[in-house]
Amino acid sequence: MSKRDYYEVLGLSKGASASEIKKAYRKLALKHHPDKNPDDDTAEDKFKEAAEAYEVLSDDNKRERFDRYGHAGMQGAAGGGGGGHHMNMDDIFSQFGDIFGGAFGGGGGGGGRGGGRRRMKGSDLRTKAKLTLEEIATGVKKKIRVSKQVLADGVDHSDCSRCGGSGQIRKIQQTILGQMQTSATCDVCHGTGFSITNRPSGTDAYGMKREDEVVTIEIPAGVEDGVQLIMRGQGNGAPINGVAGDLLIVVEEVPHEQFQRNGKNIHHDLFVKFTDAALGASVEVPLLDGKAKIKIAAGTHSGKLVRLRGKGLPSMDSYGNGDLLVNITVWTPQTLSKEERTALEALKDSSNFKPDPNHDERGFFDKVRDLYS
Repeated sequence: MSKRDYYEVLGLSKGASASEIKKAYRKLALKHHPDKNPDDDTAEDKFKEAAEAYEVLSDDNKRERFDRYGHAGMQGAAGGGGGGHHMNMDDIFSQFGDIFGGAFGGGGGGGGRGGGRRRMKGSDLRTKAKLTLEEIATGVKKKIRVSKQVLADGVDHSDCSRCGGSGQIRKIQQTILGQMQTSATCDVCHGTGFSITNRPSGTDAYGMKREDEVVTIEIPAGVEDGVQLIMRGQGNGAPINGVAGDLLIVVEEVPHEQFQRNGKNIHHDLFVKFTDAALGASVEVPLLDGKAKIKIAAGTHSGKLVRLRGKGLPSMDSYGNGDLLVNITVWTPQTLSKEERTALEALKDSSNFKPDPNHDERGFFDKVRDLYS
């Protein structure tokens, strides 16, 4: 199951202040503390989920990374992006115990959600970003055109005449116990607290219209196919006083003609001449950012692996680059001239041209494992 958005976990908008984040976390921690919920098997998971969200959002650096890249940006961040779920209870109290102030057992975080205006939120948008391995190796900025809902210029509004701008209708009822006050969402403004008094033609009831916008996406080096990045507030806009949705960018890796990717390592199949394999040679191999020369030892067999350290891809969650693994394949001629055939006929019975059944012909992955052992 995919992780929930940390702001959603704490019930906050992405513009929440540090004090709001702290207050929301304390309230959830008090609510879901396992000691207060002995019969609820899910309480500890919720408690840890809230701790994880607070750990990230209370740290300016982690929060900025999460706001830019979502959960993908948290991989490998010290303690972040999964920290809370892997902590034990002692870890959480040792890091965040000052927040609780010894309040467990008294319901100190109590109180229901107060009434008030409902801030409408624009829906999220989703798009794809196609990247080559060369772009993934360095990171890249891409401009894409998205069609989104925006609040039109010239929209004007006033407080709702029904609720006076509060978004709530309050009623006082007489009961046998005395007067009781209740509140409900305003049935005219639907909780927004306002009504539109002027809107341009071509807009909806809230003064929203659709238009194209060019957005610059900053994609970090080392992203993998299928990773989802988040640009906060770049989705569909919202009506007056609302919050824009997010733009979700799914990375799509374009297949490469010369390389295959395996994590942060890349593989390349290098075909060499039969004579170079037999006599030895210096040959050129492609890199993501140029070319390099490697030595082919005399007597090289097909399937030999050559490792070029650091010539692979970076990783979003660790330091350093992966490697380029060159898989050597000896090319056998498909057609022969009369002279070539005569030369090979003269050599075919030589003992050096007979296969050696004792030589090591392990599989590809065994050889990879040997390189990293």
